Amino acid sequence: MKKSFLIPVVLFFSFGFAQERDALFEDLFEEKVSLEQQLLPQKMIFTQSLLWGKNGLLRKTGIAKLSLEQREKELELRNVMLKSHQIIGYLTLAGMVAQGILGGKLYNGDYSVYETHKTLGQWVTASYFTGAGLSLFAPPPLVRKKTKGFNSIKAHKWLAYVHFSGMIATNVWSEDNKKGHKYAAYTTFASYATAVLVFKF
Repeated sequence: MKKSFLIPVVLFFSFGFAQERDALFEDLFEEKVSLEQQLLPQKMIFTQSLLWGKNGLLRKTGIAKLSLEQREKELELRNVMLKSHQIIGYLTLAGMVAQGILGGKLYNGDYSVYETHKTLGQWVTASYFTGAGLSLFAPPPLVRKKTKGFNSIKAHKWLAYVHFSGMIATNVWSEDNKKGHKYAAYTTFASYATAVLVFKF
């Protein structure tokens, strides 16, 4: 009689223990997911995800294992890369202004500036894509803030699509399509200068 009484009691506590155990493991799993969510933002641009994402190239190769200490280093690197992006951006803008002056002389028939214009164009192209790379491949922030409505950061990003396409078109048409090269250069300069100004203010 005692044994028959003990069976449901044992089953009751076993069932209760199993539920507690499952809840404990579930909590541990949730904590792990929560930690990863804290270390990486939920959304990243493709180039960041490719390198720095949970399954990114640098994670899989073990070069940058995902941890709190590693993310602290990455945030320092991000800060350096974005500051360098800003400095190079100003230098690139100055180069574009000089290119515009030389380009105007060239189109007015002063071919003595052709080589200077060409060399400076190569320098501006290199500095532009270096600056773009620093922004695109910088480690992601801890949290990507969601801002409602129009703001300077969104404007800076939207203008980037315009001047990035314009820079490619400017270089593609530099030899074969002089008119297209000219208008692409103007579009690139206008959108790039605006992008620098809106981000500054």
